[in-house]
Amino acid sequence: MTEFSGLKLAQPILRAIADEGYTTPTPIQGKSIPPLLKGRDLLGVAQTGTGKTAAFALPLLHRLAENAGKPFSRQPRALILAPTRELAAQIGDSLRSYGRHLRLRSAVVFGGTSSRPQIRALAQGVHVLVATPGRLLDLMNQRHLRLDAVEVFILDEADRMLDMGFIRDVRKIAAALSQRRQTVLFSATMPKSVQSLADGLLRDPVRVEAAPAATTVEKVDQRVLFVAKDKKRALLSKLLADKDLERVLIFTRTKHGADRVAKHLHNCGIRSDAIHGNKAQNARQRALRGFRSGHIRALVATDIAARGIDVEGVTHVINFELPNEPESYVHRIGRTARAGATGIAISFCDHDERAYLRDIEKTIRQQVPVIEDHPYHVAEIAHYRGTAKGRPQRNKRPSQGKGPSQGKGQRRRNSRRPRRTAGLAA
Repeated sequence: MTEFSGLKLAQPILRAIADEGYTTPTPIQGKSIPPLLKGRDLLGVAQTGTGKTAAFALPLLHRLAENAGKPFSRQPRALILAPTRELAAQIGDSLRSYGRHLRLRSAVVFGGTSSRPQIRALAQGVHVLVATPGRLLDLMNQRHLRLDAVEVFILDEADRMLDMGFIRDVRKIAAALSQRRQTVLFSATMPKSVQSLADGLLRDPVRVEAAPAATTVEKVDQRVLFVAKDKKRALLSKLLADKDLERVLIFTRTKHGADRVAKHLHNCGIRSDAIHGNKAQNARQRALRGFRSGHIRALVATDIAARGIDVEGVTHVINFELPNEPESYVHRIGRTARAGATGIAISFCDHDERAYLRDIEKTIRQQVPVIEDHPYHVAEIAHYRGTAKGRPQRNKRPSQGKGPSQGKGQRRRNSRRPRRTAGLAA
């Protein structure tokens, strides 16, 4: 299919899509929507930024629109499970956007905030419930919610769900669902643990892929800078002195590390904030709003907190610390180059992170180009890394000596906003 109009979606949904300015589905949307409209179970392998939220949200809304009716108190007809608060909130926003012309009610429930408004919403009745596992089980245990009327169960970012230790919660939730349901599972990667979960939840599923599992987004320009651990903050400050790094997402491995980096940037006069699991939900939402609006130039995040961050126009992702799981690198850099745009991912690698870099390159099946043109370059780390034959990998200055932020012409091309006709981004 080349147009949304050819996917046989309900007219109110097509109107909402047109309101957003979209005409053409992304590959994952084009592959997923037809079988989901037929009621098939589906296993989707799709990286972040490919439009997978719309891939399951549009057919779900179409199904409910055909026979909406009044929602039952405490008994949703569809359940979408997400690993983090931010992702759950993003999915809720997408449902409201695509369903704006439909008389459907949805609610989002997650921890870190009062449950009272969530309980009231469930009591009034919702067609679609978006939830994180912990808060959902709490509400079920308190008898504010029953799942036996759920017709469609969607599990998003299953790999991260398992990484975060939610496997038992997911199985408990699935056991409370009706056996007569449609089940959809999306994951950016497909390790054996996710495949095992899918085998237990799905019945004769259609499998669709937008890109091979655990490969990076092709439009992300990746670079690695070798630097001593105690010089990383100084290097970060120098990079951010370049105004072409307009909207930057910075990753650390720990919550305390995120706070320290954000404080350092603030002291350097760079508008920044941190987002992680120890932050109150209103503080996390405030930081995201500031990042989206441009009031905050740099947002520092941990891997878990960053799941669900869907901010248009992220020009750069900086891995202040490399992740110890190579799949997390894929998720991180996918926060730029979304919905057809291009972007740049810069990774700092110190002496102790060399093995992480090796695992990442093995996973993405390519070497990340090295940038030596910075004042904190450590040649010994570069020499250790080597090539497949053991010779050191050395790359010249990028873009005629412009350093990590490209030449002017290339920067202009990379800073363009995505074309909406390329497909729904969420």
